[in-house]
Amino acid sequence: MPHPFKAVSLSFKKAPLEIRELIALDEAACRRFLHTLHHDLGLSDLLVLSTCNRTEVYYSADLDYSSIIIEALGQLKGLPAARSYTNYFDTLTDADAAVHHLFEVAMGLDAQVVGDLQISNQVKQAYQWSADEDAAGPFLHRLLHTVFFTNKRVQQETTFRDGAASTSYAALELVEELTADVANPRVLVVGLGEIGADVCRHFGDSKLFQDVTICNRTRSKAEALAEECGLKVLDFENLVQGLKEADVVVSSIAAATPFFTREMVQHLDVLSYKFFIDLSVPRSIEAEVETVPGVLVYNIDAIQSKASAALERRLAAVPHVRAIIEESIAGLNDWAKEMMVSPTIQRLKNALEHIRQEEMDRFQKKMSPEEARRMDEVTKSLMQKILKQPVLQLKAACKRGEADQLIDVLTDLFDLENQPATA
Repeated sequence: MPHPFKAVSLSFKKAPLEIRELIALDEAACRRFLHTLHHDLGLSDLLVLSTCNRTEVYYSADLDYSSIIIEALGQLKGLPAARSYTNYFDTLTDADAAVHHLFEVAMGLDAQVVGDLQISNQVKQAYQWSADEDAAGPFLHRLLHTVFFTNKRVQQETTFRDGAASTSYAALELVEELTADVANPRVLVVGLGEIGADVCRHFGDSKLFQDVTICNRTRSKAEALAEECGLKVLDFENLVQGLKEADVVVSSIAAATPFFTREMVQHLDVLSYKFFIDLSVPRSIEAEVETVPGVLVYNIDAIQSKASAALERRLAAVPHVRAIIEESIAGLNDWAKEMMVSPTIQRLKNALEHIRQEEMDRFQKKMSPEEARRMDEVTKSLMQKILKQPVLQLKAACKRGEADQLIDVLTDLFDLENQPATA
């Protein structure tokens, strides 16, 4: 890839949850970080992506800025010893590797639950923030639109998106497993983060759960989702009573510190077993909660997808998905190579146009307006025909990786160094 595109990535593959939650960025933090990287460090083609499983920065620069980006991220999160977290990051300084990684992330190939649909929407959101900050250059625009087109092809041409093998569906399957011996289990979903809302939809579709209640600080949001999914609503001020009655508590609360503490849970007088499932990053359930007798806590790392038919179909489709990605990257590569010669093409156009205008100025004084108009048309047409062959040869040389020599020849022949690279 003839472009200085790079990436810095921290993900579930190397970083445990306690590290990921320290580094995780909400929308406001992502936007602030974009501003810092763009204006203070002068980086372009910026994309800042932060989900429960990863925090990544994509950028274009001739030099490797990974250590500076990690340091800036630590400062943003108030972690003065950010260097101590460096080993959890992967740095991709090769453009091909960085582009491949973004495709794999956006398609869901690199997700904790393969094929997770949520990530494609999160990438779109990150791209919108980059565009809002004016931090997306021509390369990132082309790259992301290629990613979205590839995503559409994967949806239409493969079984990779069949079924519901997402993180939220894996949470539902975990609840099914935990309550297999409980008659009519009572489930309480607290908070409506992105995954939590999806879990509610899965509960609404499930025939195994008839007693599912939503509790959210903003009641109107809970009511809208409850109506959509056929679930019940609990007022937030009645949360303690709801916690006492529930067999399973699913938390999707977005907060900087844990909402559910040991002190809160130990007052629930748990008589048998009570399961807490934490879908939040940072965690919304204090680790010490599990020391309360009868209470079991499962965080997002514990939510593993079951060997469902949907997941098996997705795994079987992976080679087809990778083949589509390779086709898309090949097209992107051709475009990137052509972008390298586009300044030369524009300079050549400018050089020929300069000659044409000089000759027009010399002769049109002796012509009628109609003759001048015809001469203008003829000379423009002639210039286009002269340009056609060098342009075709340049683009062909690009694909062979041999454009440099031809660029040098054209630059010398037409003195292109003294021509502007813009129209």
